[in-house]
Amino acid sequence: MLLLVLLLGLTLKLNSDLARALTGDRFSAHQAPHTLTGDIRLYKNFHSRFLSQDRDIIVYLPPGYEKENETYYPVLYMQDGQNLFDGATSFFPGVERRMDESAEALIKRGAIRPVIMVGVYSAGLNRINEYTPTKLPDGRGGKADLYGRMLVEEIKPFIDNQYRTLRSASETGLGGSSLGGLLTMYLGLKYANTFGILEVSSPAFDWDHEMIVRCVDSLHRKTRQRIWLTVGTGELERFVSSTRSLRAALVAKGWKEGIDLGYVEAPGAQHNPASRAQLNARLLTFLFPPTIVRTSVSLNRSLPPRLRLGI
Repeated sequence: MLLLVLLLGLTLKLNSDLARALTGDRFSAHQAPHTLTGDIRLYKNFHSRFLSQDRDIIVYLPPGYEKENETYYPVLYMQDGQNLFDGATSFFPGVERRMDESAEALIKRGAIRPVIMVGVYSAGLNRINEYTPTKLPDGRGGKADLYGRMLVEEIKPFIDNQYRTLRSASETGLGGSSLGGLLTMYLGLKYANTFGILEVSSPAFDWDHEMIVRCVDSLHRKTRQRIWLTVGTGELERFVSSTRSLRAALVAKGWKEGIDLGYVEAPGAQHNPASRAQLNARLLTFLFPPTIVRTSVSLNRSLPPRLRLGI
């Protein structure tokens, strides 16, 4: 009997940890060491009038921000903020996106423009609802429009008031992976006058029978946006095939690979932050090249060669 009780307790513990990993709840700091790099600011329990659950916001400031008092910076707003910079908060325990380490190295080398990165934490069990544009027959999803209002009407003005930001669409990016990639593409198209730069990694474009592909197909004309789009060949087939469908839809609308569309299928890469981190240098150099670009699309810029930073 005692053995059965112990086994039951172990099973419940494993199931609880798995559920937290899948839904985006933060693991406690003692389960993994902190891995923050650079100047990081954390805002706890940001409240929105559009969504019921408060969330943390984490901000990365580029080297020299405090010294260059008259310099203004582009901003990249990213989803699943707990996964971006810190292995202690990632819902892949101990595994983070390494966006802070990558940006620090590239900025110090002059390989990219200094950029502010804003990570918006996802909301646990509500993540799937907030990150999806449509509601499925089983009742899941459909709150992406409310999330978008939070981003555009609350979080972006808050960041603009707190920091020296360049506020035009050509200087403002939106990014995310998995369902965060779906959200980024959807809100990016909806708010094309706000977000001129889109970073979409390992997207779950299969949602609702590839509804996001239909959104692109329905565009009256190509938008003036620069898009980074990647998927790993080691990911689920539905992610790979739906990403290919989205790429084809973008090309059909007029986006050109290597110019305003950076597209990569990473051989063997899987659906996790460690695989995405391998492409950080390429995505940052494509979206924020060292030469200042005042328009959202550079018509004569090729996709830069892969930079090897040991990440």
